[in-house]
Amino acid sequence: MPTLAKAYVATSPTAPLEAGTVERREPGEFEVQIAIKFTGICHSDIHTARGDWASVKYPVVVGHEIAGVVEAVGSKVTRYALGDRVGVGCFVDSCRDCVNCRAGEEQHCLVGSVSTYNSVGRDGLPTAGGYSTSIVVDENYVLRIPDGISLAAAAPLLCAGITMYSPLRNWNAGPGRRVAIIGMGGLGHMGVKIAAAMGADVTVLSQSLKKQEDALRLGAQHYYATSDPGTFEVLAGYFDLIINTVSADIDVDQYLSLLALDGTMVLVGLPAKPLNQRAWSLVAFRRNLAGSKMGGIRQTQDMLNFCAARGLEAEVEVIPANKINEAYERVLASDVRYRFVIDAGTF
Repeated sequence: MPTLAKAYVATSPTAPLEAGTVERREPGEFEVQIAIKFTGICHSDIHTARGDWASVKYPVVVGHEIAGVVEAVGSKVTRYALGDRVGVGCFVDSCRDCVNCRAGEEQHCLVGSVSTYNSVGRDGLPTAGGYSTSIVVDENYVLRIPDGISLAAAAPLLCAGITMYSPLRNWNAGPGRRVAIIGMGGLGHMGVKIAAAMGADVTVLSQSLKKQEDALRLGAQHYYATSDPGTFEVLAGYFDLIINTVSADIDVDQYLSLLALDGTMVLVGLPAKPLNQRAWSLVAFRRNLAGSKMGGIRQTQDMLNFCAARGLEAEVEVIPANKINEAYERVLASDVRYRFVIDAGTF
């Protein structure tokens, strides 16, 4: 029988999130029920809760950085058992049959992957995310969290971690490669840690120098303030790979000028306005402009294993559920270092 889980719910674009409940189905044959322990707060949660993106169906329970423990399994589940430490990321299903799904790139499902929240599942019901005490997910879309990572610090890896790991891995960050991370926030700080662990020469590009000490502590070799015009002169043609984590409207041409021959700038932030970018910036030096979402299930598991083996965790501030609305305001004010995580035990 379905059960009710405690949750924090967005009821409209303008109302603060409030305590409530969400109905969870009984696990099907191939499904696991997860007792959620921690959920990260992603900027995408805020965009959705506040109606910044298209077609939000209220009420909605957001949250797609979920870490917890298996508390029930369906009769045909083979991958997980009671008590296993597990996680759920940005999607909970896909068609499983298109060329991308078969290649392990379910996030690019040609039919459309089923998002963890504000989507519609196979049962025809709206999906509800991790700002709750439990969730039921098909075992094929559940990740195993290695023992070497705490659950609180693992939660943001299910979005922020894989969003950075995927382009770093796909564009071959490693020894001998000069990598720049634009932005030193929830995404950027994980990018620094992962790129450094891969052996790349890592530079942080941020508006000011206020996070320089943190960046160097987390593994960056260099740090430059983009508010200083001299930065773009000193670093012209320098980087093999630039990953832009910010959602602000930046001068894309200016940053493309920092790429070396055949260098690539990858966008993972989602600015509200269309990009304004000149063709010449790409033609010169055979530069590339690309985009990246999160990784598929297989690559996300690789990321978790990689982080556990190297002791990489997100830098988190754990908060009780009744501080979610306050946390939203602090995220918008860039007042967090570097990811808020909700303690589900406080719902």
